Amino acid sequence: MEDGDAIVIMASKAGQPSNPAWFHNLMAHPDTTVQLGAAVRQVHARVATSDERTRLWSKFLSIYPGVDFYERNAGDREIPIIVLDPPSDGLRPSRLADAESVACA
Repeated sequence: MEDGDAIVIMASKAGQPSNPAWFHNLMAHPDTTVQLGAAVRQVHARVATSDERTRLWSKFLSIYPGVDFYERNAGDREIPIIVLDPPSDGLRPSRLADAESVACA
């Protein structure tokens, strides 16, 4: 989902008790690229703040009400919402070659 200049994703893992492996990889390597259709974008990943999460969770629910089931199924695990911001340092092409790519399906 887009939110201003950012892309927002959810590490739901369909409400399983643990976070998906890609979430841990993304947190370890937050400077990456994402592909939406034919467009490849450079991003910096971070977990949404508490206030952002509240607002963004409501947006996710309005798009896909099924995430409510994921939240109930997750039990004590708070499903992370990840904000993929445009990089503040203007990730240069030379650094892009070193960046990790993360595929989110």
